[in-house]
Amino acid sequence: MFDTLKNAWRIKDIRQKIIFTIVMLFIYRVGTYVPIPGVDSSYIQAIVEKGGLLGFFDMITGGAFANYTIFAMGITPYINSSIIMQLLTVAIPKLEELAKEGEDGRKKIAQYTRYVTIILAFIQSLGITYGLARGAIVGGTFFSYFLVALTLTAGTAFLMWMGEQITDKGIGNGISLLIFASIVSRLPVAIATTIQRTFVAKVQSVWSLPLIIVFAVLLIAGVIYVDLGERRIPVQYSKRVVGRKVYGGQSTHIPMKVNASGVLPIIFAISILSFPQTIALLVPNSGFANWVGSHFNQGSALYAIIYGLLIIFFTYFYTQITFNPVEIANNLKQYGGFVMGIRPGKSTAEYLSRISNRITFVGSLFLTAIAIIPIIASAVAKIPMYFGGTAILILVGVAMETSRELESQMLMRHYKGFLK
Repeated sequence: MFDTLKNAWRIKDIRQKIIFTIVMLFIYRVGTYVPIPGVDSSYIQAIVEKGGLLGFFDMITGGAFANYTIFAMGITPYINSSIIMQLLTVAIPKLEELAKEGEDGRKKIAQYTRYVTIILAFIQSLGITYGLARGAIVGGTFFSYFLVALTLTAGTAFLMWMGEQITDKGIGNGISLLIFASIVSRLPVAIATTIQRTFVAKVQSVWSLPLIIVFAVLLIAGVIYVDLGERRIPVQYSKRVVGRKVYGGQSTHIPMKVNASGVLPIIFAISILSFPQTIALLVPNSGFANWVGSHFNQGSALYAIIYGLLIIFFTYFYTQITFNPVEIANNLKQYGGFVMGIRPGKSTAEYLSRISNRITFVGSLFLTAIAIIPIIASAVAKIPMYFGGTAILILVGVAMETSRELESQMLMRHYKGFLK
């Protein structure tokens, strides 16, 4: 990865993209310290310090949630909106037609996604402000709640724009890089908190530190190993004689990655699980809020089960969207290619679909294990959740995706230079 960054920095065009990305991330980090007028942030910090889902949400937002700054909502509403639009694209024929129209259709769907993001951001920010941060609002009038919710919605809209700018004009993966920067910025705080719990407060065993380090190293190695794992389907192209020239006849393969969805199922699952928390904050003294607080917290068995099922679902869902075996089989048949031992056409599509389902199942189980095992270990060993596997998975996954994006941009630049 470091060699990729060093080689990319030598290329002027890519160096400008890297600098643009760094500037955007710097603006994002500055914004996490811009407070909202009329809010007592110490009240929110006292609640977040108790840990649980709010502690992890604070890490995803880079500390902006605990300080209740303009970026306190983070990019979560945009992720929720993207999930909703992808589901609606499969369910609504009109949206499916737009998705197949090429660049113009994708721009239209992206515009709808932005609208839904604003609506979700306002609802979620109003629920959190009225439910969780009610005691932190100075004055407590309707206008005060509305102004804070409007400010948080504007912050989310700005982050959405910033992520799209990084994707278009930067090195790519804008939304993922914003989450990556948030988690990296909170790691020093998490390390300091663990040291304080171990050596000052002495509520955590000293022997837990080497266990955490070993667990993190094994987890990083496992993520890299699975992320690089792939099944290669051998493909043979038949020879064609056109005039006096012979075309085809070469052998190649179709790469099918074990973890083709990356960290997106984890991010999607976390975003969906934030909905019950938001609803509970809207009605803080109701029976539903009490049930969520006692049975649907981050350390509960119900939360872990639903978390795992959502990860498996979104892994399959994302794979079905990005990998179309019927289209691949038709393209192979059109250009004279075939999978060894498989009849071209429908049989090839069924074979690719069967292999994809098996590989996706293994990848989904791996992601689920990474997300669930730290929850179980945290409940038993009383270790804070921000040392869980989800944060490390996001860090490693985004780093590898960004490295591959830089490599593809360098490769594309070499092709362009050759054509010129």
